Amino acid sequence: MARSTVLLCVLLFGLAVASNLRQKRQEEEGDADDQSVDELCENRPPDEYFRLSTEGDCRDVVRCDQAGENGITRLASVRCPNGLAFDIERQTCDWKTNVKNCDRIEKPRKVLPILKTDEPVCPEGKLSCGNGECIDKELFCNDKFECKDQSDENACTVETDPNRAPDCDPNQCTLPDCFCSADGTRIPGAIEPNQVPQMITLTFNGAVNVDNIDLYEEIFNGLRQNPNGCQIRGTYFVSHKYTNYSAVQDLHRRGHEIGVFSLTHKDDPNYWTGGTYDDWLAEMAGARLIIERFANITDGSIIGMRAPYLRVGGNKQFEMMADQFFVYDASITAPLGRVPIWPYTLYFRMPHKCNGNAHNCPSRSHPVWEMVMNELDRRDDPTFDESLPGCHMVDSCSNIQTGEQFARLLRHNFNRHFNSNRAPLGLHFHASWLKSKKEFKDELIRFIEEMLDRNDVYFVTMLQVIQWMQNPTELTSLRDFQEWKEKCDVKGQPYCSLPNACPLTTRELPGETLRLFTCMECPNNYPWILDPTGDGFSAK
Repeated sequence: MARSTVLLCVLLFGLAVASNLRQKRQEEEGDADDQSVDELCENRPPDEYFRLSTEGDCRDVVRCDQAGENGITRLASVRCPNGLAFDIERQTCDWKTNVKNCDRIEKPRKVLPILKTDEPVCPEGKLSCGNGECIDKELFCNDKFECKDQSDENACTVETDPNRAPDCDPNQCTLPDCFCSADGTRIPGAIEPNQVPQMITLTFNGAVNVDNIDLYEEIFNGLRQNPNGCQIRGTYFVSHKYTNYSAVQDLHRRGHEIGVFSLTHKDDPNYWTGGTYDDWLAEMAGARLIIERFANITDGSIIGMRAPYLRVGGNKQFEMMADQFFVYDASITAPLGRVPIWPYTLYFRMPHKCNGNAHNCPSRSHPVWEMVMNELDRRDDPTFDESLPGCHMVDSCSNIQTGEQFARLLRHNFNRHFNSNRAPLGLHFHASWLKSKKEFKDELIRFIEEMLDRNDVYFVTMLQVIQWMQNPTELTSLRDFQEWKEKCDVKGQPYCSLPNACPLTTRELPGETLRLFTCMECPNNYPWILDPTGDGFSAK
């Protein structure tokens, strides 16, 4: 379990144990500076923890709880366990040596711009900073501080960015290039639900190598066919380190889709959330360059990407994608709802709440498709069980421990999609989860074969979903749908039976010798972030 998860559990445990401790102490001693609870809580978010004093061992914080009796605001308290301290900036308990803000009472208050007033306070085309200064509207949320109080960069969410994408306009947004709907649930082409193929996307994140090639061979054994006679396909978001590029080359030959999952897969989530344009360029365009070269993929088919940890990189990520001709992203999650969301283009505003890790969704207009990840309903018995938060990756459904539970998850979520608007059902995996218990793999294969006995379910790639949406075609005509026939029959043999196992080093990973398996010629160095081709570092 990741340390951040452990610390969150500890925090929640501390909340349960110490919920009234600080309240009692306040009643006995009076609070800091004799401020009333109402004064302390004025304009403060209910989920923000703060200190009443910097004295003590840095373990105690409180938050404003407005759910008390008679609507009276009270302070709910948290005490971190022994050895830990509360990090005000990150709002979590951490080891005391890691917490550098014990001298601060609260998170710094950001000055907000004045965007809504009864009467205009600035000339047309300008907006007011928090201090009343007027600057051009287009200068807000451009990652540069133009207001003296820096307020122009403090209200930049999907809802508040003054230069945000407009709400969906179906008259301007038309297929094949643009698709949107007010709530995201509209079926492309206004086709009746019973004539929409239920598309299912199987996607896999991470390195492709000896640890999982056998799993992929078993799922996609060449014998399982969609109703149109074509083999079922999957989409692989490939990370670089430890990937066997000869295996990636063969997956591509057999008609599977290859996307990128970054070059370094750095384990600092904030690196991705706050990544610069150049970070995203080096990571994703660099990863594509490596795959194209060492998996010998020359047809320009690597057009999709997924962010590590699903940490979306805001407008910078999508600006890079548009410039580098990436067609789609598959990182944004939609919260569990009664009706699932169809993929959409980002010319217009996202049709759902910005959900998932760190909430850094793009606010501007971008010529990119979002292959949205609808959260799965993971309840064992949806007719009886109380509501649980949804999960985006199948392996993040932490309550799924047995094959039986996994089978119920698959069928219940299939029915949720099939019996409503038939939005594509995404089943997203890390291969290690499917391999962790044989019953998981067996249940997935059983589910696939059960679905293929029908005539209205297709296992397709992300690109094939977009192709259908750009040219919506009814079930009765789908057997002749040309876009899905392009890679229907696999011809030829693997490019090589004995790939080069290149033992390589790079200055960027000192002390590591890594093997690069490729049917192509060995590079001089192990490809990495500053040297994606492995030809050697360019002199600066």
